[in-house]
Amino acid sequence: MPKAWMQERKRDYYYKKAKEEKYRSRAVYKLLQTVKKHHFIKNGSVVVDLGAAPGGWIEATRKIVGNQGFILGVDIRPIESFSWCNVRTIIGDVTEEDTLQRILKFLPRKADAVISDASPNISGIWEVDHARQIDLAQQALKISLKTLKPSGNFFVKVFQGDMLNGFIEELKQHFQIVKIVKPKASRSKSSEIFILGMHLKPIAL
Repeated sequence: MPKAWMQERKRDYYYKKAKEEKYRSRAVYKLLQTVKKHHFIKNGSVVVDLGAAPGGWIEATRKIVGNQGFILGVDIRPIESFSWCNVRTIIGDVTEEDTLQRILKFLPRKADAVISDASPNISGIWEVDHARQIDLAQQALKISLKTLKPSGNFFVKVFQGDMLNGFIEELKQHFQIVKIVKPKASRSKSSEIFILGMHLKPIAL
């Protein structure tokens, strides 16, 4: 990693805050801030966390759902285990059908929320990275449509770009409320934003 980037990260308020509060990632605050404002995860919720490594969003979600909820973390990389009995993690690629089947197998019931902070390997070519991120978001959406309960919620990271409006329109077909979110903890220079879909619509028969 570039030395200048590492030095900037060490000066970052949320990076230092995460270290002090012993969270695995500064990303924990992006989720906590958004849930505090929009209340799409609650005590007792069942949550699927896609792209969960290293586990910051799992820590944030566990703080919200408490002992009565359940969290399933999914990532293509191994996630260091947690001591909580209501947290499970699996290694899986969100683009593969087998991963969806394993998620369904582990869930105690349909999920109240699916969240995704998954990112592609960054190439540095903007159009490529944007397209890859939208593709990951669409894969996360497919999983959410199969795993969410009626009126469930979906929260996903995207990069700004010319494919974003199409993805937002796709979400509007499935969720009653769709919001664009930029948490305070998301770096202002970063092109990342988050899309929140609330209240999954009934599936038309």
